[in-house]
Amino acid sequence: MRSFTPLLRVRDLSLTHAGAVSPSPSNVSCEVQPGEVVLVLGPSGSGKSTLTLALNGLIPQSIPADLSGLVEVNGRGTITTPVAELSADVAMVFQDPDAQLVTGTVLDEVAFALENLLLPVDEVLSRSELALRRVSLWDRRNWNPDRLSGGGRQRLAIACALAMGSPLIVLDEPTANLDSQGIDDVYEALGDLIATGDRAIILVEHNLDAAMRFATRTIVLDQQGALVFDGPVDEILRGHTEVLIEMGVWLPAATLAGRMLRARGILPEDAPLPLTAEELAGALGGRRSDHHGPLSERSETNRISQAGDESKSPPPIVHTRGLTVKRGRTEVLHDINLDIPAGSLTAIVGANGAGKTTLIQALAGVVPPPKNQVTVDGIDPARAAPRDLTARIGFVFQNPEHQFIAHTVFDELAHGLRRQRVSDAEISERVDEMLNRFGLEHKADVHPFLLSGGEKRRLSVGTALITRPGVLALDEPTFGQDRARADELLRLLADLRDDGTTIIIVTHDLQLVADHSTHTIVLAEGRVHAAGHTAELFQTEGLFESAGLQLPVLHRALPPNLRGLLTEAAR
Repeated sequence: MRSFTPLLRVRDLSLTHAGAVSPSPSNVSCEVQPGEVVLVLGPSGSGKSTLTLALNGLIPQSIPADLSGLVEVNGRGTITTPVAELSADVAMVFQDPDAQLVTGTVLDEVAFALENLLLPVDEVLSRSELALRRVSLWDRRNWNPDRLSGGGRQRLAIACALAMGSPLIVLDEPTANLDSQGIDDVYEALGDLIATGDRAIILVEHNLDAAMRFATRTIVLDQQGALVFDGPVDEILRGHTEVLIEMGVWLPAATLAGRMLRARGILPEDAPLPLTAEELAGALGGRRSDHHGPLSERSETNRISQAGDESKSPPPIVHTRGLTVKRGRTEVLHDINLDIPAGSLTAIVGANGAGKTTLIQALAGVVPPPKNQVTVDGIDPARAAPRDLTARIGFVFQNPEHQFIAHTVFDELAHGLRRQRVSDAEISERVDEMLNRFGLEHKADVHPFLLSGGEKRRLSVGTALITRPGVLALDEPTFGQDRARADELLRLLADLRDDGTTIIIVTHDLQLVADHSTHTIVLAEGRVHAAGHTAELFQTEGLFESAGLQLPVLHRALPPNLRGLLTEAAR
């Protein structure tokens, strides 16, 4: 048997951030060989992102933390080898792409690191072009990265890593902001790289449906940051399903569906749980359930509701007419006409660059819309005072750090209440309630920027919720959350809606949309492609595909009656 020198060696690694009581990760040991794709799983706060930052020396060289143990890449210690030198061995894609973009054009961004390696100009340009073509950004090479959507900036960060050609590529949530085509592009490019057998990939990922095509091995950290599982993907996910669910770890949608179908007697008890849509469809074997027909059955919707539809719905609380928004000289939204019913949970979906974030920001007044084009709970965001606007609509940014202003988690939550002149006693009570609700009670005195990615997301949602606005707008609310916290957030949103709050979310997770939203807005190229009741839109043949989206795994693998069963279970 051929043996390889480990590309990565981690021995007894423990990392403790400033102000933290205990290390996370804690006493982790593993080795990674060339050719491996290692999926790192664990609940939010388990130290997944912290682990990745130790692999290229950013911790402890740039980010202060107490570190014990050993990390070696290609035989070089990451504690003492300068980060600039390690970059030739380790290419990083951060959870937040904005944290690593520094130049004025897309092409310059990819070329930047290569130029610092003093490579010949021809090689710099050829490698940059190849990387940008792999992520479908070559035609935007002269754009300022700020013009790209969140998903576009994520693809740019991935292109920078691809261009480096480093033997170890570390990616932290690389597909979280990507549409289905972007995910396919990224994994195809990474698959090409790993096929050579001389590279390895470390992948922190919540979209396990995509990762199942790619990952060969998984390691799992528990809530305390300890390594609890390490082995082949199918062995760990199938063999420890119940433990992983109890830990709050994400699992493939097909696995969760198979588990529920097995519990209902539709799949046999001894059948292995599926990991992919193909395995799920194969397990069902094209079987029929009562009178509902085969797997391929779809039903046509009678209509699609848009602004002006006379269907029986609650009165609109958010109303737009002719909404047109520019960023600089570029028109991003074109003549948007929408009515969002009071008490609904409305999802805004679309391919990267469709205008989703711009739309939700315009509705919330974060990007001031033109006057007289938007009404939210009776006021025009373009004219309203900030205090009046925030009393009616709370907003959660795609990047939580963009809204943090205080020095402690407690003060971050208290800020909005203090602006509303709430008493100190009530502030203390409501902040404590929010801390407990989002599992942040032990972080009350910690600076928001020292939280994990998932904890930052929970804090950002808490700051928007705490003032109890009538409308709550969230941009990618489940990004960076473990399964347990995402489920908890969705239950919270359902409770808020039951109490009369209108929820608007931007998301790439169409399974979330199918399971939890009442209404959906599909954008394409800055225009309303379709809008209406979610169930009707999902029954319309080809609607999502024509907007550049893919139906979720369960919609592709299950007949309509079983999809409905699982949707009800999710709710």
